[in-house]
Amino acid sequence: MTVLEGQATDILQTMVVDDPDLIGQRLVARQWISPEQLAYALRLQQDRVSRLGEILIEQGLITGAQLTEALADQVGMAFLPELDPETIDPALVVPFSLTYAREHEFVPLRREGHRIVVAVADPLELDGLDDLHALFRVEVEPVAASPKEIHKAINRVFDRRAGAEQVVGEVAEDEELGIADEIDQIERDIMDVADDEAPIIRLVNSVLNQAVKEKVSDIHIEPYEKDVVIRFRKDGVLSEVVRAPKRLQASIASRIKIMGDLNIAEKRLPQDGRIRIKIAGRDVDLRLSTVPTGHGERLVLRLLDTSAVLLDLAKLGFDRQNLELFERLIKRPYGIVLVTGPTGSGKTTTLYAALTQINNPEINILTIENPVEYQLDGIGQMQVNPKIDFTFSRGLRAILRQDPDVVLIGEIRDLETAEIAVQASLTGHLVFATIHTNDAASTFTRLTDMGIEPFLTSSSVAACLAQRLVRTLHQDCRQPYSPRPHELSQLGLSSDMMDDMTFYRPGGCEICGNGYKGRAGLYELLVVDDEIKSLIVQRAESSRIKRVAIQAGMRTLRDDGAMKVLSGQTSVDEVMRVTAEEMG
Repeated sequence: MTVLEGQATDILQTMVVDDPDLIGQRLVARQWISPEQLAYALRLQQDRVSRLGEILIEQGLITGAQLTEALADQVGMAFLPELDPETIDPALVVPFSLTYAREHEFVPLRREGHRIVVAVADPLELDGLDDLHALFRVEVEPVAASPKEIHKAINRVFDRRAGAEQVVGEVAEDEELGIADEIDQIERDIMDVADDEAPIIRLVNSVLNQAVKEKVSDIHIEPYEKDVVIRFRKDGVLSEVVRAPKRLQASIASRIKIMGDLNIAEKRLPQDGRIRIKIAGRDVDLRLSTVPTGHGERLVLRLLDTSAVLLDLAKLGFDRQNLELFERLIKRPYGIVLVTGPTGSGKTTTLYAALTQINNPEINILTIENPVEYQLDGIGQMQVNPKIDFTFSRGLRAILRQDPDVVLIGEIRDLETAEIAVQASLTGHLVFATIHTNDAASTFTRLTDMGIEPFLTSSSVAACLAQRLVRTLHQDCRQPYSPRPHELSQLGLSSDMMDDMTFYRPGGCEICGNGYKGRAGLYELLVVDDEIKSLIVQRAESSRIKRVAIQAGMRTLRDDGAMKVLSGQTSVDEVMRVTAEEMG
């Protein structure tokens, strides 16, 4: 009999394996469940083959950590509430595969002389430890830890073993193989990808590398019945990059979730994470989101390239009139400047550019965001965390006790945040914030719907900036043409205005591919003057406010788009695409 076999026998002889009464009474004694809840679970167990602990977890009465702790106490095994993956030597996991460690839910922690301490998620399941004893030829001492801690440690230590500490370092650039070539290489070289993750690491790195090179904003990894589709969003438009075999789906998802420090075993619930990488000397942050679908987990990564972000107001697409007006607004001593538009319309970039322009050692600028997308030197930035009840409103209250001159609020989404923003502006602070409405004039209606009194809105809001992003034409291959009458009418132009004016449409070349290169903003800047204030107090409809603002000189999103079409920056189709609701 081996040392481990003798050890396991001794343990098993001192306990009643999964005795419902014994484990149940321990849970009751710790006041984690009531006697009534135990009795109910025991009744459910009579009709099942499940263990009592599994039923209690399924009913939401205990957690996995509580069950493991109670089982450890039952068999006399030490329980570790937390594991620190960074202290684990990656060499300890070299002899076996990631798949095996996940299946048996164990992770070696450290060597202590002639023995190895191993954390297990189930103190009653010791079969995997026999293999460790055979591999290491030393005594194995099991300790218990929660399944969540075990999975986190497994992910991290195997990540380090595979060289994935480079997640916070360099992602290797592979000039030889593209994404499709990497997939083909995996198909030819590997029968069981789950047991050899190096090719999957190369594949994921290749996807990230190509996305950064092409200045992609989002990567979509979408599972379907027979394959996995990888799509890139570039300049606001999604396009398919490659289709991968269905059998690579789990490995790709696991690799990306490991990089984002997510629980790879949890596939039923949405998860959010963050990945930091460096590609060709460029720091790139990725926001990771996973959601369960009928064909598996769908992953979306948003790329935040800190070296590529444009923080110069003059280069964002403002015309001279709007730029001069907006620059005056952001230098006000107090008031609220709101930026509105759909997700991905560049609101945060505009506000970051505004903060960068006014940032100097003489003023105190603080932000509350979700998440902090780009780090700005000289500006205090906080990130909300709903898990610990650190919300926009709570963070904003804290910010106001930090003696700020300028405050940026990532988004006004509820009455409490809106009220604090209004009070901050009325007490001498300049407040920048985003809000979701279709156009600038609708912002006032939105605030009223939230519960802000119109007289407070009229007193605090200085201006609203609505914006969209249009793709700009590649200047080297754009093609001149004569517009049709309906195109002119859509832009609010007449044929007699078209003398000596040239319209352009996308061409397409090897450099741009589709005729477009880069994006620029369309802007609608509504400044709150006395007449607008009066309409707000009267609770006037947004359409009426918009008409009055236009009469006072405001250019609508469509007007700004028409100006960019006439200047050859973009096409009629692009303006129509992003301002469709205004045309309706």
